[in-house]
Amino acid sequence: MITLKSPREIKEMQKSGQILAGMHIGLRDIIKPGISSWEIEKFARKYFKEHDAIAEQIGFEGYKYATCVSVNDEICHGFPRKNLILKDGDLVKVDTVVNYHGAMSDSCWSYVVGKSTPEIDRLMEVTKNALYLGIEQAQVGNRIGDIGAAIQHYVEDENGYGDVREFIGHGIGPTMHESPNVPHYGEAGQGVRLKEGMTITIEPMVNIGGWEAEMDDPNGWTARTADGSLSCQYEHTIAITKDGPKILTSQDPERDKKYLLDD
Repeated sequence: MITLKSPREIKEMQKSGQILAGMHIGLRDIIKPGISSWEIEKFARKYFKEHDAIAEQIGFEGYKYATCVSVNDEICHGFPRKNLILKDGDLVKVDTVVNYHGAMSDSCWSYVVGKSTPEIDRLMEVTKNALYLGIEQAQVGNRIGDIGAAIQHYVEDENGYGDVREFIGHGIGPTMHESPNVPHYGEAGQGVRLKEGMTITIEPMVNIGGWEAEMDDPNGWTARTADGSLSCQYEHTIAITKDGPKILTSQDPERDKKYLLDD
């Protein structure tokens, strides 16, 4: 079922999104060589508690953590781990969902630990650009396929990277995952038509190598690139409005200026 939100509900989701964005911004000072990925989990839990928010992932289908912390070839759903020590050049993806007084927001961000490389820098740039190309297609009257087609063409045809198929964006609010599905691949002009009041996530996962994922981890959750290549992800929660797509989890008011809700 697709739920259409009122302007008031979207503003509440923005408050949730601001908390989530603040947590991600705080991680810039936390993520460094020598820490365990569990420190990310600890920081997120503390931040959400201090801001009167709930880490919605805890307990979802048995998941035990506030965050997913996926490193290098882990595409998504990596567990935060006390025995995983981060080192220079690791590519870390942190994904989490926040519930603030019933309003949901979902965002993943990628971080390079310590010293980066040109290869990692390019992968991160292409993945973030893909996210924003998808956001630009999230207009009233467009279709879900327009989002996926724009991302796939840029990632695969223009840059030769793998555009993950197994994991996709989704509707959000009042529950964490709901209709419509939002693939990051597809055909323009196909799929559900976007309407004012829809709230969705756009969250491309991009691999340096092929797009295929392996999902045979013993923990039952973590997905990795089938060829062992690096994977990157960026995700925003978006509201579809008559004034265009609005980012509810913005970390960069300058870059996102055209996509922010009016006060």
